[in-house]
Amino acid sequence: MMRDLPASIDDTVDLLNSARYVADRALATVVFLSLRMGRPLFLEGEAGVGKTEIAKVLADALGRRLIRLQCYEGLDVASAVYEWNYPAQMVEIRLAEASGDIDRERMTSDIFSERFLIKRPLLQALEAPDGLAPVLLIDELDRTDEAFEAFLLEVLSDFQVTVPELETIVAEHPPIVIITSNRTREVHDALKRRCLYHWVGYPDTARELAIVEARAPEAAGDLAQEVVAFVQALRGEDLFKRPGVAETLDWVSALHELDRVALDPATINDTLGVLLKYQDDIARMEGSEAQRLLSQIQAEIKAEANR
Repeated sequence: MMRDLPASIDDTVDLLNSARYVADRALATVVFLSLRMGRPLFLEGEAGVGKTEIAKVLADALGRRLIRLQCYEGLDVASAVYEWNYPAQMVEIRLAEASGDIDRERMTSDIFSERFLIKRPLLQALEAPDGLAPVLLIDELDRTDEAFEAFLLEVLSDFQVTVPELETIVAEHPPIVIITSNRTREVHDALKRRCLYHWVGYPDTARELAIVEARAPEAAGDLAQEVVAFVQALRGEDLFKRPGVAETLDWVSALHELDRVALDPATINDTLGVLLKYQDDIARMEGSEAQRLLSQIQAEIKAEANR
């Protein structure tokens, strides 16, 4: 169901909450400003902290189409913007030749018409057939090379794309643009200047618990509290890759599938692979270290309950 853009920061918080996204005030503010100012939103932060989810939630909550461009090394215009349907064009040429119609100018005009144009995500995002601007997610921009970044400047500045054989296509209703980066490399300042910027960090304990309660309501209250406390403590350890919110939610789901209502050392050892994705990190934390962290967080939870 389509909804109007939020009229205030509080409305933005409510909008995100309606789609079960628990945002802090700073993130809600920059989302609100991005929507009101019509500026792309550049979200940077560790993997698994909810950057991509923002775009999905906005599309869902506002009732808009979500168009996703997943970036990778070697991404080119043909994959991101458009390409011509060469097999169909060849068939058209063969049919024209077979019928004796060899008017080259008319044939060229025909085969390079919109009928043979394959629209990729960036071009799709410039169209709003229902009059509603879609949400365009450009995910993990840091995975592409600088040449593609440079190409994006025209798209993000003027919301237009030039197809040389046709024309310059301008968005009548510019898309809501969310760009994410895991900061595996620095994105150029020229692109950042066209966006509003926000660093998405790990949530504090209270917000992460609220996220778990919103996204995994099936988890028992005590289990959710222990899981969040354990993950928060785990992020303070010397790990190669700390677990994000996505891993927290995965762990809660895994424990629920195992019918666990509380953490115990054996269960933690058996399920560390849900939280940690590198063997060195798992080897460091399993056994006595997991026991130590569990004892620590259980003592803290007990002390908090006795206050």
